Amino acid sequence: MSLITLVTDFGTCDQYVGAIKGVIHQLAPKATVVDITHDIEPRNILRAAFVLRHVWPWYPRGTVHVVVVDPGVGSARQILVGRYAGQYVVAPDNGVITLVHRDLPLEALCVAEDRRNFLPKVSATFHGRDIMAPLAAKLSEGMSITKVGPPTDHVKVLSLPTPDYRPEHVMAGTILFVDRFGNLVSNISREDLASTLRHRPSAQVYLDGVCIGPIRTHYAEVPSGKPLALIDSTDYLEIAVNGGSAAERFQPAGDAVVEVR
Repeated sequence: MSLITLVTDFGTCDQYVGAIKGVIHQLAPKATVVDITHDIEPRNILRAAFVLRHVWPWYPRGTVHVVVVDPGVGSARQILVGRYAGQYVVAPDNGVITLVHRDLPLEALCVAEDRRNFLPKVSATFHGRDIMAPLAAKLSEGMSITKVGPPTDHVKVLSLPTPDYRPEHVMAGTILFVDRFGNLVSNISREDLASTLRHRPSAQVYLDGVCIGPIRTHYAEVPSGKPLALIDSTDYLEIAVNGGSAAERFQPAGDAVVEVR
């Protein structure tokens, strides 16, 4: 069984997702198409990169991931096809594959240039339908990645904020994004916290100087309406409110500081 996944910022009220699926089903009628999400905030490349990276481990070898969060559509930006750890990604070269490229073994990377793999007519504003969807369909049917176009070693990589190891084993970071529950997902990973928690087993989490409390294991560990910090299912430190929205409660600025000390 061939699998093709979709990550887009198209939403579901317009024709865009349906058109992409139609192309795939024409060219690869036996493929299973999985909607990972179409609710990426418009043009939010970092959020798309995070979603792609954290669904990757749960799919089998041979899966083709299509990411259409593409504010530069129609410009000189390239479309890449990569194979990482046995799976494929078809995406614009705008940073959406940053985390996959950083964390997973690269096996092949090509620029989508062979127009024989595209639809006969290519719209300047809908490469997801006219270029990425047919490429994904053909890859799922067994086309070699070498048929896509020339190999490349160039990938645009997002400049991501990194956690700061401060004196006295204090860890500091920032908020990467807010999920749909209003949880504040930081850039501090479980691995980043290992040294801090080893030296400070009773460490508390602070958001812009406001104490959230110790790192919990689950949301219901605090009463309803109370804030908490925990390591989420992607292994990143998250600030939440049990039954509520941390984003509404704290309204953090773009440069909000998360500390564990």
